[in-house]
Amino acid sequence: MELLSALSLGELALSFSRVPLFPVFDLSYFIVSILYLKYEPGAVELSRRHPMASWLCAMLHCFGSYILADLLLGEPLVDYFSNNSSILLASAVWYLIFFCPLDLFYKCVCFLPVKLIFVAMKEVVRVRKIAVGIHHAHHHYHHGWFVMIATGWVKGSGVALMSNFEQLLRGVWKPETNEILHMSFPTKASLYGAILFTLQQTRWLPVSKASLIFIFTMFMVSCKVFLMATHSHSSPFDVLEGYICPVLFGSAWGSDHHHDNHGGSQGGTGPGPSHSALPTKSKEELSEGSRKKKTKKAD
Repeated sequence: MELLSALSLGELALSFSRVPLFPVFDLSYFIVSILYLKYEPGAVELSRRHPMASWLCAMLHCFGSYILADLLLGEPLVDYFSNNSSILLASAVWYLIFFCPLDLFYKCVCFLPVKLIFVAMKEVVRVRKIAVGIHHAHHHYHHGWFVMIATGWVKGSGVALMSNFEQLLRGVWKPETNEILHMSFPTKASLYGAILFTLQQTRWLPVSKASLIFIFTMFMVSCKVFLMATHSHSSPFDVLEGYICPVLFGSAWGSDHHHDNHGGSQGGTGPGPSHSALPTKSKEELSEGSRKKKTKKAD
């Protein structure tokens, strides 16, 4: 019975890894990615005043990982834009989310049960992109572990890693929101997943690629759906990092910020800004006092 269950699990993983992503899963990926763009402050106003800039931002949200991976491997950055079907599908999603009458499409996809389905399907695409990116990098650099890890990482979280460039297209410059400095759960998970898939690709991890894709996808789907349903900004890696990072690095990873990479404003509620505001206030009081003394002397 155990052998039969193992065979059925292996067949399930193999069938799952062969499920085509286009158009259903890619459509979900585009919907969630462009929803995150609309959540950005000023994104709706930008779409009205500068629709071309808004469209470019949407394309970066959908295809930024491919651009970064091509940049790392020295391939044409516009190579993926030759895929007309994906570009047209992403453009249609962008138009419906920003310009649909009465925001009907936006309200439908934002309905939480529907949105959870789209989020789960997006994670399927993310894990598949990590695996394909590492397989592609392995063809160029057979023994380049770090190249494979970097390629898989940007494939899984490319849009987050180039968020500062995307902000520039919207006329915003916030270097403090750098994803390298404030890693979110998807970015960290993509990095850890890239390491696992690299070990599997170089035969240091004794598991089939199909099984690893299935297991890691189930992990990502479970975590993201739970975090989205509970509106939580925490990370499943927090407990593990809380024990390991102080031993290795002397402090917890990302201990100077909260975990939400879309927020950024939560980091300003800590004690740091309040302490920095005190010296500013005292300087203003001193300057005001000196002006009063000068006025008295002049009188």
